[in-house]
Amino acid sequence: MSVLQCPRCGEYHNVETFTSVNTAKDPDLKARVKDGSLFVWECPHCGAKNLIKGELLYHDPEEKLMVWLLPEGARPPGAVEEAVKQLEGYTLRRVADAGSLIEKVNIHEAGLDDVTVEMLKMVTRTEMSEKTPAVQDVPMKFFRLDGPDNDIILSFPLDGSLQAVTVGFNVYEDCRSILSRNPSIAPAPGFAVVDSAWIESFFK
Repeated sequence: MSVLQCPRCGEYHNVETFTSVNTAKDPDLKARVKDGSLFVWECPHCGAKNLIKGELLYHDPEEKLMVWLLPEGARPPGAVEEAVKQLEGYTLRRVADAGSLIEKVNIHEAGLDDVTVEMLKMVTRTEMSEKTPAVQDVPMKFFRLDGPDNDIILSFPLDGSLQAVTVGFNVYEDCRSILSRNPSIAPAPGFAVVDSAWIESFFK
């Protein structure tokens, strides 16, 4: 429990918060992470829905996935980072916001590689920006796979609303092929940041 203040009305309330989620021990929390409800609390006084900010370590032992939500620029404790490096077969990621944590979980559960997805998003933004320049700077998120051909649905904000674009799975395969020929494009050991800025740094 944490005591949080509602930004709208200023009232303080006890709110259930989490610093870690282990999906093997608390499987119900996995759904709350995926739908975002774990990161939101409703003020019982005025009804405002507020974002819960703070650190969260998401651990899915079955999927061998750990994602650490930390404030921008923060790093996990060195001892912890060294310890988790020994976890064989694990994907370890560090993110700065709840939306990025949810995206990592969705990518992993779809059986996709997040490095390849980041490259696919970069290619998609570049192609779309030829007609709509503003798209080049928008943050795209993996939403889901769709249809029998596993088309990839990406969402992004534009002109005050949430938009979506469908990308053929062949683009994902092309990006994966490029990455296989460029092994230097790989996450650092430990809780690595894999996002748009990271992938774009290899192509400047």
